[in-house]
Amino acid sequence: MEINPNTDEELSIKEIVIRGKGFWEYIVSRRKTVYKAMLVGAILGLAYSSIKQPEYSASLSFALEDKSSGGMNSLSIDSPFGIDLVGGGNGGAFSSSNLPELFMSRNMVERTLLTPVLFEKKKISLAEMYIQNKGWRKIWNENPQLKSIQFLPNSNRSGFTRVNDSILGIIYEDLSKTDLTVSQKDKKNGIIYINAKSTNELFAKYFTEALAKQVSDFYIDYKSKKARENVSILMKQTDSIRGELNSAITGVAVSVDNTFNLNPALNIKRASTSRRQVDVQANTVILTELVKQTELAKVALRKETPLIQVIDSPILPLKKDKVGIMSGVILGSLIALFLSLLFIVLKNIFKQILE
Repeated sequence: MEINPNTDEELSIKEIVIRGKGFWEYIVSRRKTVYKAMLVGAILGLAYSSIKQPEYSASLSFALEDKSSGGMNSLSIDSPFGIDLVGGGNGGAFSSSNLPELFMSRNMVERTLLTPVLFEKKKISLAEMYIQNKGWRKIWNENPQLKSIQFLPNSNRSGFTRVNDSILGIIYEDLSKTDLTVSQKDKKNGIIYINAKSTNELFAKYFTEALAKQVSDFYIDYKSKKARENVSILMKQTDSIRGELNSAITGVAVSVDNTFNLNPALNIKRASTSRRQVDVQANTVILTELVKQTELAKVALRKETPLIQVIDSPILPLKKDKVGIMSGVILGSLIALFLSLLFIVLKNIFKQILE
């Protein structure tokens, strides 16, 4: 007896078709349930689109030009006063490639939240503006422990309590998780893109601009710190030597006056004048070198200071993201359709298993 190898395959395909047809008929028989679920989903989608507040998106981009890696190395300058005029010692920790991480750091965001802004003719901090926008202040006014909490503009962070720190931490978490994004699409061109979202249009704009300024100031200060210290030290040394030189010149004049028409046999009296002249010559040489090194240090400072130029800043009105009524109805209906079909399928499977 010959066995047809296609028999089992034909039976399995036929069985699949029969099962699929039966399954479809089962779904059609429950179409009223699906229609009701889609209606409920449409109503919920309509309600969501009506209640959901629109989100405003503020975008800012800036270019970073940082030539500190080259620094003054090309001049091969060695300071005779033990001061590093080359600079560039701060390049390792922060560079343009890791600036996005600096923007997203808690320290930078919380500093930004304490920045003063003008809102409703009042000068308040961005943190206070965020709290009012979220409606937290109304809830806090009913609690004696939270009623007195304030985030004044440019507050000293060292004086904050644990409650203040916790509130700032909550705001930071809310912003960093979904509302704030920082990216660098191409690391070669050094352009940084910042985007902040909020249901308050002004907060989104103010926060984006304040964060960019906060990080820019911090980055510039850090990158040029060593060079600025070198300039400060050299300027103090220059002023000190200039004072010594002026004193020595005055001493020479006084000694000359005291030895005017002196008997040539009394040369010992002229020793004071000679010593003063030596001091003048030595201080003159030192001052000349210090002035040169100071000017070179200023050049190094300019090279160490990165240039940050804003390309695009947020302009009102901002881009508004809102779920439309029709979109909400369609989206709610589709979600309800999927969930209802899933429920019907699972119910049918469990029913067959139990039987």
